[in-house]
Amino acid sequence: MTDLTLPQNTLVILATGEEAKLFRFNGNRLKKTEDWFPQDLASEGPSGKSPPERSPQESMEATFSKQIAERLYSMAHAGKFNDLVLTADPETLGEIRPLLHKEVQDKILAEIDKTLINSPTDDVEKSIAAHMAAH
Repeated sequence: MTDLTLPQNTLVILATGEEAKLFRFNGNRLKKTEDWFPQDLASEGPSGKSPPERSPQESMEATFSKQIAERLYSMAHAGKFNDLVLTADPETLGEIRPLLHKEVQDKILAEIDKTLINSPTDDVEKSIAAHMAAH
């Protein structure tokens, strides 16, 4: 049990350049609801012009960051969440941040530049609670 306090039904995303896990804050706990993985990478590319020195792995991660931003916008526009906690490794967070639509940005309660995707739920809750208390 942690001291995590968020608005009910807050969407919490844990992301890397290779996968994302979605949680909802219900009651007083995070509950995992979905996994996202890169989709149709061959037919899509990263947003904007790709630097020539970008490796295929980096290009895939940038494309997935774009997909995360687009899916968050679709969900926000459809009213599927009112509050968002976005947690990703610093590089992925840096890729996602400029791609987020204002409608998504307005719902962000916290951005945490940490790799938490493989952490136990209790550790994720503690990290978010500590971040929220410090900010």
